[in-house]
Amino acid sequence: MGLGYELVDLEWAGGGVLRVFIDRPDASGVTIEDCERASNQLSHVLTVENINYERLEISSPGLDRPLKKLADFVRFTGLEVLVKLRRPFDGRKNYQGVLQELEDKDDDTKIGLVFEGKDGTPQLLQFALGDVDKARLVPQIDFRSKKR
Repeated sequence: MGLGYELVDLEWAGGGVLRVFIDRPDASGVTIEDCERASNQLSHVLTVENINYERLEISSPGLDRPLKKLADFVRFTGLEVLVKLRRPFDGRKNYQGVLQELEDKDDDTKIGLVFEGKDGTPQLLQFALGDVDKARLVPQIDFRSKKR
């Protein structure tokens, strides 16, 4: 996106609604003003390109941001994520754990995820981006005030 935002996701919803999810590459968060700027710019582009839509919605990806690109997995290393694999590994497809630094092996980049195994011990799952059906950050919310 020409305004310096990252396109995270795009979806066509019912009734001609076009939803665009943007983020800031510097991880400072998306403001209402950012959404307004992106909306104004995209409205003009969509009109010029003759793309029909009824309503344009611009939003941040939210606390449970989807991870779609390899760069997303790199950016959020050390954070907790939910991963759904395309094919079962060790009898299951869904994993929740902490992203680990990526590893390159023969031009096949592996993503690491430390999760709690069946016996309660930490285990490492390694998978490629192509193995991922869906991945999202696990929201981390602290409702306790630091003021006392």
